[in-house]
Amino acid sequence: MSTIDERISGALSEDDRAFLSSLDEERGLFTQIGDTLTGPLGGWSKLIFVIAIVVGLTMVYAAYRFFTSPGGEDLLFWGLVSLGALMMQGFIKEWFYNRMNMIAVLRELKRLQVQVAMGREGAD
Repeated sequence: MSTIDERISGALSEDDRAFLSSLDEERGLFTQIGDTLTGPLGGWSKLIFVIAIVVGLTMVYAAYRFFTSPGGEDLLFWGLVSLGALMMQGFIKEWFYNRMNMIAVLRELKRLQVQVAMGREGAD
């Protein structure tokens, strides 16, 4: 451990240590998904989550109709609907995972801010 790490560690109060240790815990997938449904964009995330369910059900129905259609124009229509729903589902998942990644990065930044602030308090 370097000198600065020792100074930061020595400057932390017990509450700060508890806060930092809670940030160090591994966060599972469902916990991270739950984090995306809260905060300033929580309402939008909930709306997109509902849309993702609707798009998923539409994709399953369209795929069923594709495989059970007699052929011709129906086959082409339901195939395109299935493909479109699959692409929409992919974009929605990408948005959710980008949001989860952003929240994880902000969490780490907050942890570093606390550590730097505690280090400055110890230096003053």
